Amino acid sequence: MTETNRPAAAVTAGEDEPDLLRDQFRQLTRYRRILLGGVGVGLVGGAYLGISSADTYVASSDVVLRAPALNPFDANGSSPDKLINIGSERQAALGNEVAKNAAKDLDLSEDELGALRRGLQVTNPPQTLVLRFTYTSTSPAQAAKRANAMTEAYLKNRRAAYESQRDNMVKAKRKQAAPLAERIEDLNKEISRTADGPGRDTLYTQKAVAADTKGGIESDIQKLQSLDMAPGRITNTATPPKSPDGPGVIMSLLLGGAVGLALGLLAAWVRLVFDPAPRSDGDVARALRAPVLGTLPRDKTGGGPLLAAGDVDPRLAEEYRSVAFRLAYDSRFADRRRLLVVAPRGSSEQAAAVAVNLAASFAETGKDVLMIEADLRTPVLASQLRTDTGARPRWSSQLGGTAEAEWPDGQQLVVDAGESGSFDLIPGDEVRNVARALTSQRTSRLISEADSPNSTVVVLAPPVLSYADALALVDRVDGVLVVCNPREVHRTDLVRIRELISGAGGTVLGAVVHREQLNQKKGGRGDGGGGGGKGGRRGGGRAEAPAPAPRRQHVPPPAASERAQRTPDPAGPPNPADRIPDPTQHIPGDGSDTVALRMVRPGER
Repeated sequence: MTETNRPAAAVTAGEDEPDLLRDQFRQLTRYRRILLGGVGVGLVGGAYLGISSADTYVASSDVVLRAPALNPFDANGSSPDKLINIGSERQAALGNEVAKNAAKDLDLSEDELGALRRGLQVTNPPQTLVLRFTYTSTSPAQAAKRANAMTEAYLKNRRAAYESQRDNMVKAKRKQAAPLAERIEDLNKEISRTADGPGRDTLYTQKAVAADTKGGIESDIQKLQSLDMAPGRITNTATPPKSPDGPGVIMSLLLGGAVGLALGLLAAWVRLVFDPAPRSDGDVARALRAPVLGTLPRDKTGGGPLLAAGDVDPRLAEEYRSVAFRLAYDSRFADRRRLLVVAPRGSSEQAAAVAVNLAASFAETGKDVLMIEADLRTPVLASQLRTDTGARPRWSSQLGGTAEAEWPDGQQLVVDAGESGSFDLIPGDEVRNVARALTSQRTSRLISEADSPNSTVVVLAPPVLSYADALALVDRVDGVLVVCNPREVHRTDLVRIRELISGAGGTVLGAVVHREQLNQKKGGRGDGGGGGGKGGRRGGGRAEAPAPAPRRQHVPPPAASERAQRTPDPAGPPNPADRIPDPTQHIPGDGSDTVALRMVRPGER
């Protein structure tokens, strides 16, 4: 026996990183609106950049700065980079004084001074003493003219600052030399009046000291006056540009689209990280710790019949058969043959479709299938399936008195499943106390029909997170099938479902994933109205429907005496009735090929 319900971790343990990255990239494509929005924003920004830079021209000029020096070719002099603070010079070039001097040269008014400063940009190439004056304007000639004017104004302003500093230093030196000159003159007068001797020698000494000090100050003044005050030289003069600045409209659109796509991918990734919904079937399997038994294709019938037939949607019908096949080879289901079908929350419409079609698939394998609609709050199956009144089960004849008024009251319908045959349906009914009806003895006896040989019971319950009805049935129907739409359920919801079912003593056999809800019509789906009895009361009478397709008769299993009589003689030909069904044989129907499934029980080969 092959175990199909393996832990999700064991299934995904062998996945390598490239597979995970590819899966994550495929998940990003789910957020198409975010991606398209990012591309749209990028294209709009690129178009704005291309249009705004279409009439923008840029001209630039370069200036190499230098410090004042006596001999610029003297290698022993001070290094210019120690005398010049390039950051301060850059800020000075962008200052208001330089702009005022340039405005005078350009004959601009004070009102245009702000616009003149806004068009200028001064940069410093790394590891150089070069200032680059870049001016942006709507006219190429104006851009070049203003760039050169700003450069010249900066050099003039820097020269004036150096000359002003030198003049101040010369003036200070001269103030220092003036008292010394007066001291020397006074000493000369005093020497002329003093006779020869020690006193006259002292005066000569004082005069020599004062003369030396004055000579040093005059030497400093001469050095300051002989300094080369050139603030720098222009190495590149701005010329009118021949083409506008910017990548152009086409290149801007391409760049904007690429940047927008990158932003869209980033936003989609953030949305994916914080998305509480399962991103893939693997997330569903990990949350439930059970495999995804099937993924239903999108409903292309526009809200077709609840019971999928091969001629209506062959892919959907085959997917249901595949799910039934996997359940049939699950040892936990094959041991008890009880299946509880539930949805997480909201509507149980899709869960009802899965339960009905699984019942039809099991009936197709030759099983005696009993489907129980345990949704006693909104029962609808009797009005949506093609049914006939069936025989009352044996246990219902033992109920007496007022028991007939309570659910289950023994009402049993036979559902025509077309080429799949037929199965029995116990329709739901609105009751006053749902919990009491689901936990009653008659409900337990009804579910115990699966203990009979060749029998299978499928129970449909309301959403497990909306009502506790499903948990009340788990102790008798411990195999649970969860039907969910990954885009409408959270991972925490699936984890909670698994914990609730495990806490109640049940086991999640797997999940069936669908991508959209069925568009059922209230009061019927076009494939027949309700049957007789209570099913007819709910459906408002049986609607006119086309003649049902030929179906297999629901024959109970033969007694032991009949099986003994049908035992073939070893020497004679084999009896067709005792032949083991071939899983690949074709069952005759309306001309379409159908794969028959066989339920394998433990120990059976």
